[in-house]
Amino acid sequence: MDTRSTIATRRDAVWLTPDSGDFETFRTLMAGAETPDLPLSDGQAQGIPLYDGARVRAAAPRIDDRRDLMAEWTSVLAEGPGIVIVKNAMSDLEALDRATEVFETLIAEEKAAGAGAGDHFAKPGANDRVWNAAEKHCLADPAGFARYYASDAIAMASEAWLGQGYQVTAQVNRVNPGGTAQTAHRDYHLGFMSPAQMAGFPSHVHGISPVLTLQGAVAHCDMSLESGPTLFLPHSQTFFEGYLAFSRLEFQAYFADHHVQVPLAKGDAVFFNPAVMHGAGTNSTADIRRLANLLQISSAFGRAMESLNRDAMCAALYPALLETMAQGTLTETELSNVIRASAEGYAFPTDLDRDPPVNGLAPQTQAELMQAMLAERQPTEKAREMLITQAARRKT
Repeated sequence: MDTRSTIATRRDAVWLTPDSGDFETFRTLMAGAETPDLPLSDGQAQGIPLYDGARVRAAAPRIDDRRDLMAEWTSVLAEGPGIVIVKNAMSDLEALDRATEVFETLIAEEKAAGAGAGDHFAKPGANDRVWNAAEKHCLADPAGFARYYASDAIAMASEAWLGQGYQVTAQVNRVNPGGTAQTAHRDYHLGFMSPAQMAGFPSHVHGISPVLTLQGAVAHCDMSLESGPTLFLPHSQTFFEGYLAFSRLEFQAYFADHHVQVPLAKGDAVFFNPAVMHGAGTNSTADIRRLANLLQISSAFGRAMESLNRDAMCAALYPALLETMAQGTLTETELSNVIRASAEGYAFPTDLDRDPPVNGLAPQTQAELMQAMLAERQPTEKAREMLITQAARRKT
């Protein structure tokens, strides 16, 4: 190979274009896709593995069982169908209903204020959105937030795909009767860019983007097929050029013909690789307002899509967590789940002059401080002072 050919070959391998991704290669890949052996699953629906939430909760405090289950989920998300459904993931349905009330109040208040949110992949007005729902939920009802995010399913799915220090954000989506389907897409990070913008990132970044985020959704009502639960194309995350290719007409047509859809019950949760081609379905019912809490959980190695005031969340949440400890309403594992869903779990960025490492390579994280204060039963006002002091150290 001559020098010019070497340069061109290397360039084409590194810099994808809006035309990258051969459709016939994609179709062959989808036709030959196989689901790996999944001995811990409780069945399948439309090729998507199902897991019983009660078994997930039983495995959560037992390290070997927990890691066995998370390893299977990692395999599903990476090289399997790309999607996991946990039935009865949210066993505390009272907490779920309490969250629904908070979300519906937020929707009404934001509509009244003229601040109704749009959707990235649907027509304006097709649904109702609450951005930054995790922070708003926490500040509106700290005790309810604690019960909600005590979920082992959320924590274990996040850890299976992202590891430690993940960051939880959430966006409420209510698809009203008549709401039409989203355009099929991949998701954050690269999935939120135009093809031209995506082409500005070298190919290895296209490989990294899926492992920076876990997508999830918690069903806040029963979701029949007619109400339009999410449409999925299992195994589509394995097509490398999909970020650039999936907006093209031939790929959209393939999705329309081959997608799958699974009805969900209130309290079920779905977790999926953000590179899976997917989109919310059409709500063809006359009376179901299909409400889901969409979880976008980010790796500690990336940054979340939304900016949350985690200082305010922790200050609001601390007395609620003290109360749960006094009453014994949350296990130690569940308490840790809540902290991981609300506090900053990564030590950087910070000001190392004012916030130097202590007994290690990194300063204490906000999550570690919350754990320590709760273990010491620090009074609420003292704890809030400690949170303020730590936050001040992290700012230049």
